[in-house]
Amino acid sequence: MRNINLRYVEETYDENKVLDSYKLKYPDNFNFAYDIVDDIAINDPDRRAMVWVHPNGEERTFSFKDMKVLSDKTAHYLSSLGIKKGDPVIVILKRHYQFWYIAVALEKLGAVMIPVTFMITPHDAEYRINAASVKAVICTAEGNACQSIDDVLEMCPSLETRIIVKGQRENWHDFDKGIEKIKDEPWQRIDTHVKEPLLMYFSSGTTGYPKMVLHNHSYSLAHLLTAKHWHNVDPEGLHFTIADTGWGKAVWGKLYGQWIMEAGVFVYDYDKFDASEILSLIGKYKITTICVPPTMYRFFIKEGLEKFDLSTLQYATTAGEALNPDIFKIWQEATGVKLMEGFGQTETTLAICNLINMVPKPGSIGKGSPQYQVELLDGEGNVCPAGAIGEICIKMDPFPDGLMDCYYRNTEMTDCAMFDGYYHTGDTAWKDEDGYLWYVGRNDDIIKSSGYRIGPFEIESVLNAHPKVLESAVTGVPDEIRGQLVKATIVLSNGIKGDTSLIKELQDYVKAETAPYKYPRIIEFVEKLPKTINGKIRRTEIREQDNK
Repeated sequence: MRNINLRYVEETYDENKVLDSYKLKYPDNFNFAYDIVDDIAINDPDRRAMVWVHPNGEERTFSFKDMKVLSDKTAHYLSSLGIKKGDPVIVILKRHYQFWYIAVALEKLGAVMIPVTFMITPHDAEYRINAASVKAVICTAEGNACQSIDDVLEMCPSLETRIIVKGQRENWHDFDKGIEKIKDEPWQRIDTHVKEPLLMYFSSGTTGYPKMVLHNHSYSLAHLLTAKHWHNVDPEGLHFTIADTGWGKAVWGKLYGQWIMEAGVFVYDYDKFDASEILSLIGKYKITTICVPPTMYRFFIKEGLEKFDLSTLQYATTAGEALNPDIFKIWQEATGVKLMEGFGQTETTLAICNLINMVPKPGSIGKGSPQYQVELLDGEGNVCPAGAIGEICIKMDPFPDGLMDCYYRNTEMTDCAMFDGYYHTGDTAWKDEDGYLWYVGRNDDIIKSSGYRIGPFEIESVLNAHPKVLESAVTGVPDEIRGQLVKATIVLSNGIKGDTSLIKELQDYVKAETAPYKYPRIIEFVEKLPKTINGKIRRTEIREQDNK
């Protein structure tokens, strides 16, 4: 190991050996694909980059040399199909190993990758393709994602190229066969400026359709802190973040920071979560560090940790929802490993965290990351004193690496989040006398269920299209296992009566029209919805009633 990361960062530590100051340094043309992946491949070609496992027993191990060769071939192939610098490309690949060298290849091309969940519906696909003027889609053959794309093809004039992975389909290019035909020739570097677009995610909100979060090339390097000081990855070990590649957490824990640290990532390409299966993988593959949401730790504990070999596990982190202190205690007693909680958003990298050598307080999300200047602000923009609840905000002077450039093509929403010198997260917390932050909740109505961030607007728009629904309001209900459950409060059309069969009908309808994890597990029929004077639904009032 050559500590390649030291080229790109200046950092100092306090007397407790906790990271104190942190500053990235990079050339104007920094590009993760060339300057990290290819660099390691040239200087340490046999270093392990990834171990990929499928539930059917298939296994593959990739070196950094493999990743360079495959990403070079992929860049040649995608270029032959007309994909070039600046082109927005949707990538829907579950946890397939192809995702990794496709992501690297797109970066080599200078294209803008847009990861999307494989649970995409036609409704979701049409909006996303048109909103970003997507030129190409690279999609798994598994599931219904390809069909969702085909169903809206005529409504998406920007979409020129469809590429299928792990299968064949009429009028789609076969990626795997296409790669086989490409000669093994190095790809010639295409320079990108570090502030040019790299990556875009659709992030659910409470009003309007999902926002497009745009990140530049410095975003990849900003995840060095994530892997080095939070995940505490071992360059000779194996890190396991469980996220599907359609979500931002995947590049947090399965790509950028881990590879900058020259560490291997572990990938389990499963469809249905099974706590017993996941736990058995830790000992079998000698996984050294993990990061999963609190919900999954709950399921691990219920499975019985004593039944599994967890002796190789050196470090464990968690994020995505509030961590119950009881889970912290039980996990530590069973494994000897503390759960180090963190907080961030699609718009940021790790913003608040319990870093290496910090003493975590169970239930606290930690302290502000040295990469950002984090403050809690009240409604007047003043810094909150200890004990007072305020909005988590990040100072933008100087503009920090890792923070989004903007909400793409949405100046109004960008200005609502970035103003008065701060990026306003919309999340609230309070700070104790020791400087630890304790998460409270959203300023808006985002629902966090089993690690997913769910915006009510998308579910409401589907429900309201049903002929038996007059209007609806979607909220989160506290749940011990999932963090929150999705609840729909519904006013039915005249003459319609609500019963058990209608609840099932509406739930199935939502599952068919949008991603299944968004469906309302609880449905309540009411005569009318609480509203403000100007007609806006008061979801807060619904939540207050549910919490009584």
